[in-house]
Amino acid sequence: MIRPEIQTLPQVKDRMTFLYLEHCTLGRQDGAITVTNDEGVVHIPAAAISVLLLGPGTRVTHRAMELMGDVGVSAVWVGEHGVRFYASGRPLTTRSSLLMKQAALVSNKRTHMDVVRKMYLLRFPNEDVSDMTLQQLRGKEGSRVRRVYREMSKKTGVPWNGREYNPESFNDSDTVNQALSAAHACLYGLAHAVIAALGCSPGLGFVHVGHERSFVYDLADLYKAEITIPIAFEVAAESPDNLSAVVRRRTRDAMVHSHILERMVHDIHYLFSEDDASAIPENTVYLWDNRSGTVENGRNYGAEREEDES
Repeated sequence: MIRPEIQTLPQVKDRMTFLYLEHCTLGRQDGAITVTNDEGVVHIPAAAISVLLLGPGTRVTHRAMELMGDVGVSAVWVGEHGVRFYASGRPLTTRSSLLMKQAALVSNKRTHMDVVRKMYLLRFPNEDVSDMTLQQLRGKEGSRVRRVYREMSKKTGVPWNGREYNPESFNDSDTVNQALSAAHACLYGLAHAVIAALGCSPGLGFVHVGHERSFVYDLADLYKAEITIPIAFEVAAESPDNLSAVVRRRTRDAMVHSHILERMVHDIHYLFSEDDASAIPENTVYLWDNRSGTVENGRNYGAEREEDES
């Protein structure tokens, strides 16, 4: 199979969300990723998905990773039940404009705070948060999340005693906290894939800082009250045998139904005040200029220098 041109691939906002795989071997046949286990072989169109969550017992061939790199599929290695993040593969990206904007915004206290306010404005769309301090915003958000937990507990009849979990042991938590961990892991995986696919840095966060996935947590928090918290309580109330698998499927379906992937792409551009990425050429390399910002790449500027000297 000939390596596809970047322009022919679906944009990240047009792809499906993610697939969780475990106890299988990933290979490649033409433009499809093959998933093989004792029950047979399934072909996955690589260009149609955004992220693969690779669980325990997963083996990946070099040819499969080559295809994923060519078409921009993000691979995320996760732990048992899909609730621990171990590593991620670098997806295809050729632009750095969003990364440069993100770095500039996070490095200035005023613009950093502007982005934080935009994040909270997405949570409180009908309220004016322009004059609120960071401490007031955090308190307001904390109250909102506690209210969501109480409402879902009342609605589903699932007791709620607070968010308590052990990252090292999934089974140490009660049922609803296990469900929350599984659902949040799916949301984190998708957020990480979108951030990387757009060329942003997962480590340059605005509300969360100091962690290699700070911006992942920032982005995922925008959708928890809508997606993962309700699903966790609903599944916990049903108490199925394979809790984490049911949560993952429900989360996947809810994110597709609510167009979370497309919204993540839109919200990142909104937070960074960028225009639609589709209007920006894919392969753009410039030379930095301290006067005009950038100048054209691929030119020999020696001739201009010779003219100036003459």
